[in-house]
Amino acid sequence: MKTDEIFEERLKRHHDELRWLYMELYDNGDMFAELCEKLHAFALEREQYLMELDREREQNPEWFRGNDMLGMMLYIDNFAGNLEGVKDRLPYLSSCNVNCIHLMPFLESPKGRSDGGYAVADFRKVQPKLGKMEELAALAKACHKQKISLCMDFVMNHTSEDHEWAKKAREGDGEYMSRYFFYDNPSIPQAYDRTVPQVFPTTAPGNFTYLEEMGYYVMTSFYPYQWDLNYQNPRVFNEMMYNFLYLANQGMDIIRIDAVPYIWKKLGTQCRNLPQVHTIVRMMRMICEIVCPGVLLLGEVVMEPEKVVPYFGTVEKPECHMLYNVTTMATTWHSVATKDIRLLKKQMDIVNGLPKDYLFLNYLRCHDDIGWGLDYATLEGWGMREVEHKRFLNQYFTGRYGASESRGELYNDDPVTQDARFCGTTASMCGVESALYEKDEEKLQHAVRMDLMLHAYMLTQSGIPMLYSGDEIGQLNDYSYKEEEDKKEDSRYIHRGKFQWYLAKKRTEKGTSQEQIFSGLSRLEEIRRSRNVFRSDAAVYTYDVKDDSILCILRENEEERFIGIFNFSDGERTAWMEEPGVFQDLMTGEERKLVNVTVPAHGFIWASKAK
Repeated sequence: MKTDEIFEERLKRHHDELRWLYMELYDNGDMFAELCEKLHAFALEREQYLMELDREREQNPEWFRGNDMLGMMLYIDNFAGNLEGVKDRLPYLSSCNVNCIHLMPFLESPKGRSDGGYAVADFRKVQPKLGKMEELAALAKACHKQKISLCMDFVMNHTSEDHEWAKKAREGDGEYMSRYFFYDNPSIPQAYDRTVPQVFPTTAPGNFTYLEEMGYYVMTSFYPYQWDLNYQNPRVFNEMMYNFLYLANQGMDIIRIDAVPYIWKKLGTQCRNLPQVHTIVRMMRMICEIVCPGVLLLGEVVMEPEKVVPYFGTVEKPECHMLYNVTTMATTWHSVATKDIRLLKKQMDIVNGLPKDYLFLNYLRCHDDIGWGLDYATLEGWGMREVEHKRFLNQYFTGRYGASESRGELYNDDPVTQDARFCGTTASMCGVESALYEKDEEKLQHAVRMDLMLHAYMLTQSGIPMLYSGDEIGQLNDYSYKEEEDKKEDSRYIHRGKFQWYLAKKRTEKGTSQEQIFSGLSRLEEIRRSRNVFRSDAAVYTYDVKDDSILCILRENEEERFIGIFNFSDGERTAWMEEPGVFQDLMTGEERKLVNVTVPAHGFIWASKAK
């Protein structure tokens, strides 16, 4: 079948719905016709090996749902200097069992006003220090040869003020001003501010920035140098879709839609999660299936699991292929500090009760801070009030509460409300940093055990586990960011430090913390990869063991019954349970009975038996 014929067949499958949705938003037939012409052009430009991969994945649409999927997030410069360096380091990533690499923002953005790369100045250029677009395509091809998928961020909500459109808008060009939200008096911005929450009330208060040289206000939901795009303008939608497809054609497998709930603005609303957002995401899904059906959409939606569900769409009209499990991540660390798993268990029950088609990405931490957006209505019923509890969590993880061994720093600390978020690497939050500083071997073993317990718990969840680069060797906080002028005010760089290759070499030195964490993780990943009970279609439940410090998770399919027991306490505890039959301890290979099981402080058990 020729490329033209394949394209026409895919377009025919989606044309009527795509046109209906487009006309509902824009009522512009000419712009829709242009969009279809461009889709055809991008389909023809797609490399042969990518078209073959598209067809292969169309025939196996569940390709990303297997128990072998394991991702890693990394910054190109921190990990290997540039794109060519990442290509050279693919053997290392393979040794980590990773088959999906999320490259953190790498498109051109202005130094000092980049927001970590999320202020994009050019969607078709790589940051010069990282390489060129041709090198990105070469990396993608090398990854595909090793069965590794690539993920990137597509920043839809805004551009940098240095973007070509923004520069022309600043010059007063009406066509380009209409691609943003410009107002020549404060009345409309003030009206927006009455209903729209602030994203960064401390570091970037307000939702508009006044451009004195123009005499205009421009909408800037995030930072003053990030101008919100106006998706009510069909030219914005079309051009951003052309950028999206250009990047897909470089060989991307997963495209993360950044800040997707924000992309449609309407006066008198919170400008979050409006119905038109879902129309746009649905159109993006169809555009993918027409031009590049091997590409997946990952939505960044920071809400409770039951509230993000609409972003999956429906069986008949799907939207995102996968979403982040943000709430469970934050609640995990709450459980570490409180040694109380009740809220975590409640939220896991909600996630486990969702349809198996809904796929989440699970992680212990990412490039961003940890915000304490917990279920305070439930917590208050247990005596944990919001303000006091956030203060406790931040004191605990900065090592200022009791015997806490965690180390890290606050982000967006508000001295008035005393509200803040938290930053730190997994190992430092688990106490590896403080134990090494104190040269306390007993504390170090405890911290390593906690680190591995948390990773084992993450790998037990349904969905795709994502590691953050450096966590596989227990990398610690990097305080050197304070010496760099354009980073010193942003404490998130404490866990965005350069990858320490000299520490990676220690992963083979018996007895080092790097070796213990790396080998322990490798063993967990090997077990997960080899057993179908870890597939996303397995049944998953929590199991009440009559101790609020112990989380017990049961997974089962027709072949196997798996039980994971995780002690969030710093003392030895008993999981009160009575499972019939003899189980195999998957970490030691020994047979054991699961009757009133003793679990060491911050320890875990993975056990299984055939049905």
